[in-house]
Amino acid sequence: MPRFVFTILMIFTCMAVVDSPAKATDTDTNAATSATDATGITGANAIPAPAQNLAPADYSQYQATPTHALAMHGTPKYKAGFAHFDYVNPAAPKGGNMRMHSVGTFDSLNPFIAKGVPAGNIGMIYETLTEHGSDEAFTEYGLLAESIEMPEDRSWVAFNLRPEARWHDGVPLTAEDVVWTFQTLIEHGAPFYKAYYSNVREVVATTPHRVLFLFDEGVNMELPLIIGQLPVLPKHYWADRNFSETTLTPPLGSGPYRIGRVEQGRFIEFIKVQDWWGKDLPINIGRYNFDRITVDYYRDTTIALEGLFANEYDFRQENTAKTWATGYDNELVKSNQVIKEKIRNQEPAGMQGFIMNTRRPVFQDRIVRQAVNLAFDFEWSNRQFAYGAYTRTDSYFENSELASFGIPTGRELEILSAFRKNLPSEVFNVPFTVSYTDGKGNNRQNLKRATEILDQAGYKTGADGIRVDPKTGQKLEFEIIDNQPAFERWTLPFIQNLEKIGIKATFRIVDTSQYVARMQSFDYDMTISTIGQSLSPGNEQREFWHSSKAEINGSRNYIGVRDPVIDALIDMVIAAPNREELIHRTRALDRVLLWGHYIVPQWHINAWRIAYWDKFGKPATTAAQSLGVADTWWAKDAQPQ
Repeated sequence: MPRFVFTILMIFTCMAVVDSPAKATDTDTNAATSATDATGITGANAIPAPAQNLAPADYSQYQATPTHALAMHGTPKYKAGFAHFDYVNPAAPKGGNMRMHSVGTFDSLNPFIAKGVPAGNIGMIYETLTEHGSDEAFTEYGLLAESIEMPEDRSWVAFNLRPEARWHDGVPLTAEDVVWTFQTLIEHGAPFYKAYYSNVREVVATTPHRVLFLFDEGVNMELPLIIGQLPVLPKHYWADRNFSETTLTPPLGSGPYRIGRVEQGRFIEFIKVQDWWGKDLPINIGRYNFDRITVDYYRDTTIALEGLFANEYDFRQENTAKTWATGYDNELVKSNQVIKEKIRNQEPAGMQGFIMNTRRPVFQDRIVRQAVNLAFDFEWSNRQFAYGAYTRTDSYFENSELASFGIPTGRELEILSAFRKNLPSEVFNVPFTVSYTDGKGNNRQNLKRATEILDQAGYKTGADGIRVDPKTGQKLEFEIIDNQPAFERWTLPFIQNLEKIGIKATFRIVDTSQYVARMQSFDYDMTISTIGQSLSPGNEQREFWHSSKAEINGSRNYIGVRDPVIDALIDMVIAAPNREELIHRTRALDRVLLWGHYIVPQWHINAWRIAYWDKFGKPATTAAQSLGVADTWWAKDAQPQ
């Protein structure tokens, strides 16, 4: 999973996204039962053993040739001694300010725990052991780590830390900080960490600047790389503070920025650390060019757009198609004072949709979930509300080679055949397709089909017009919650179609804090959210779909999936020995998820839509997987270096 842990964890921080495939931006639990995949590989989900600080002599056996980078498959694009990434301007001027915005609120500066709503962009004050190359599928380059050691079987990894690394208070950053960080995140951090790093057996500081991670038995190909994504925290800073609680006191970091002024729910300021120890590393050349980055918070997207044109902030990523089509028709844009630009990307779109919580009785029958899917008229809604800007999503790994298609053949069919008796026959015989209409508002055929399958399953309509489960007496009625009013126009026609087939739904807007709390405790029937993906799926899939996460508050198994087949396929994805096999295994997982009808797929777009005041320069090349505004752009009025 080639994303910072921050990106996956802070799932509710950036609530500004609307009508987009990135609506939302990867605990304590019982050990999961091991599952054996079709190749005979066993995958465990055990709780990691406590990390150790003392290094007995026998740890000396863990030695390998040091390298500057790790690639998931193949070799790193950038060789040892490279000058800088291709998607930066190495001569970018330094200085100036960037004013950004977010929609929503925050009440904490601790993004590592399940409590509170953390402010966005906090990752800028911390550093990880490695840095992801944004123009590669999955390669990690040494950041805090000067070099990395890993054996051919990937059964352990060691990071040799840069002796010059410093916290902002001048204290050296050491292997002891890394060990303490890992222990603390596993014990007190959000549930994500225990799932993500569940195959780590032991962590030990073998020297003051070398930290060793030992893995349990089995194959987990990406584990050495995602260990590198670990955000490292200062042990000495937290010695007399409660890590488990929210805080608005700016914490200590070691990254390119520190937190300046903060006003809860209104703004946060990041100030460049001028004597930052890592500024001359090749991976940082041409990056982090602004002296100050501020993020202002707005209560809704309409007011936020007004703020852009009032020159209250500088940059906006537009996620509402209607606003993109009609909201920028003014003199500021016409005169190019505000630049409106669309940049194509190669980001996997993931899956955005109406998510059904299968913990609720109303959604436990796959037939009901299928009928609910048939009630969504995307083509009409896309024409009415988005000016035809979007493409319907039909894969959990949309906009990538990982998406399934047609019927399974070859290696994918071989993988799925091992689970044939536990899968719907359609998985093997019918290409999965989302429901389509002519876009004229006539969804008659799909609603007829939904009516037929509900009738066949025995769901009778009561006097009130609502169908009833013949086995339990459960009425087919539910509530849809969201924190973005802009989704109402998409949701109400969906609700009207549901009513035509005897299903009653209501839509409720809740404030961001309540929404976060309800999502973390799975207190919803249906919601609108996105499961983001990368070009190299792996351990984060446990957090999304694994049975062991279904009842762990704060996990991202929003659906409540409990399926041994999916559990086994997740283990297979994690253990994939090469890129080709990863593709086959991921497509198999995708296909099983799709035929579960857990989500009513919405839409995606393979481009960034941005608007910004004409104050900035940006590199000639944009990374395929990252827009890089805060870390690769620069102020035009700044001084060349």
